[in-house]
Amino acid sequence: MALSAYALPFGLRDVKIYPIDSAGTVGTGVDLPASRTFSFKESEDFQELRGDDVTIARRGNGPVVAWSLEAGGISLDAYKIIAGGNVASSGVSPNAKKTFSKLGTDSRPYFKVEGQVISDSGGDFHAVVYKCKSEGEIGGDFGEGQFFVTALAGQGIPDINNKLYDLVQNETAVAVT
Repeated sequence: MALSAYALPFGLRDVKIYPIDSAGTVGTGVDLPASRTFSFKESEDFQELRGDDVTIARRGNGPVVAWSLEAGGISLDAYKIIAGGNVASSGVSPNAKKTFSKLGTDSRPYFKVEGQVISDSGGDFHAVVYKCKSEGEIGGDFGEGQFFVTALAGQGIPDINNKLYDLVQNETAVAVT
């Protein structure tokens, strides 16, 4: 089957987040469990040069990607990549324990996010934002009779290779690595 001229993405299948260290190196991906949404919008702020009552030129300040994620449940390892902080494990089964801790001096790190959607036109479709930071609220709600849902949003900027984002259509589905 040949690659379709257009994709028909349907149904979020997987989202992984990857830590990025201070040198820009991308680490091992961590699954965002029960992914519900991964949305993004490209935007750019523009400056305008005006003179003699006319616009002479417009210049962009460079594109950014506003994104948001929502997932059911929580992975403390994924939460660490998103929020900064530390995850510590202790004990052994049946008394194992994992604790996420964050200090007032821990800043939010950069990370990469990749989402996978199946495509009704065949194969799948991936969206990758290369350098994200959660700049808004990170949170979730505990409610009676409800699952915990993690939600966050932020902006993506170009990485060290000047890559902002990719949209990838695959003829044959490829798992997020």
